[in-house]
Amino acid sequence: MNPTKGVIYILTNPSFSDYVKIGYADDIDSRLRQLNRSECIPFAFRVYATYEVNSRLSDLKIHTIIDKLNPNLRSIDNFNGQKRVREFYAMSPEDAYSILEAIAEIHGCADKLKLIPLSNADVDAEGVAKEIVEERKSKAAPFSFSMCNIPIGATLQFWRTATQETNFTCTVVDNRRVEYQGKIYSLSSLAAKLSNVLYPVHGPCYFKYNGEWLNDIRDRLED
Repeated sequence: MNPTKGVIYILTNPSFSDYVKIGYADDIDSRLRQLNRSECIPFAFRVYATYEVNSRLSDLKIHTIIDKLNPNLRSIDNFNGQKRVREFYAMSPEDAYSILEAIAEIHGCADKLKLIPLSNADVDAEGVAKEIVEERKSKAAPFSFSMCNIPIGATLQFWRTATQETNFTCTVVDNRRVEYQGKIYSLSSLAAKLSNVLYPVHGPCYFKYNGEWLNDIRDRLED
């Protein structure tokens, strides 16, 4: 990257997956180290995308565009009588990227926009964060196949991560258990076995039915 140019960045953080941070940095690596120095957040920020620009404060124009599209997306609160306006937006990284992509195309600068692939560490962190959230949900409402309208005899597919499909499948045998290679397992115990880990995992995070995550099916039907 040309050191004389800065970037508008989109950052994500598994600690608050419903938000993205959109800002400007002369040096994105330095900015990332600065943000991740804090011990106040469980997981680190990662760069989702960057858009190379020639001037500082370019991100303010992006903020203005988003605020005009929907003023309720910006993270704004009051603390000790002071209004705090932050660079966090309640939107998906995909939606944030679409805005940058449209701006880049309008200005004929699509080559300046870069989508940063997930590292293995990023994938692990997002997986752990998701498990924590889903485990909290499961304590309030333990998972069962009936709540997802999944019948006995249905085939489930195991996925190691959100992007890594496997050939492992299992069959639903009752409301909470599945059969794999002639043995009966809970989803969590089978997920741990197929992931080759010794610690507990939240099983529904690792299986899909008809191409849809079990947790997503539950959330959709509960809504």
